[in-house]
Amino acid sequence: MARMGGQRRLKALASPRFWPILRKEYKWAVKPRPGPHPSERNIPLLLIVRNVLGYALTAREARKLIAEGHFKVDGRVRKDYKYPVGFMDVVEVVETGEAYRMLPYPVKYFKLHPIEKEEAGVKPARIENKVTVRGGHIQLNLHDGRNVLVRVSDPRRAEEDVYKTMGTLLITIPDQDIKAYVPFSEGKLAIIIGGRNVGRVGVVKSVKPGWGRKRTLVTLEDARGGVFQTSMDYVFIIGSEEPLITLPEGAWK
Repeated sequence: MARMGGQRRLKALASPRFWPILRKEYKWAVKPRPGPHPSERNIPLLLIVRNVLGYALTAREARKLIAEGHFKVDGRVRKDYKYPVGFMDVVEVVETGEAYRMLPYPVKYFKLHPIEKEEAGVKPARIENKVTVRGGHIQLNLHDGRNVLVRVSDPRRAEEDVYKTMGTLLITIPDQDIKAYVPFSEGKLAIIIGGRNVGRVGVVKSVKPGWGRKRTLVTLEDARGGVFQTSMDYVFIIGSEEPLITLPEGAWK
């Protein structure tokens, strides 16, 4: 999968394979701005507006609509057409009330999945790492660049710190209040966000430790009894017995 590198412009032929563009028709593609998602796991807002949602026929039209504030990402109006949209982000059309969640999807890698308005107010976020900050409070660093502060009453006995790396928070957007927490462990439901099994949903059956997350092997079982394996780095927990969010039809039970 192509990486953006440090160039200011991006050739269409060098863009990620999952971007919905005609590479032979245009020489250049929109390069997403550095932001909350890795370059290989995002798509510029302009391509969503023009190529996915079909609200514009040309890049100029899409830029105009975005600059006018017609679209929200994670509850905030985004006027930058290069804004990077990634996994679990919620895209809303202000005037119509349409809401979509960006989900991993087999082969295509990304799918803009329609969701109800009520669900547009929450988002699952994977805990990438955690640090102790001034006052003994805990800062959780999430997969989309967010930071959530967990305040503890006694730093010597941080009873409020129940959160572990690779677990998932269900937070409100844009306020970032924690609504639920699901740890990474056997028996939890997960969706795969990379590799050849991208988009598959299954229950974590076992974890074989390796050197770091990329070399730790996770075995999962899907709803039809199919067993598959992937790197721990690609596993995104989305629930215990049932998913915290709605999924595409057929993705799970």
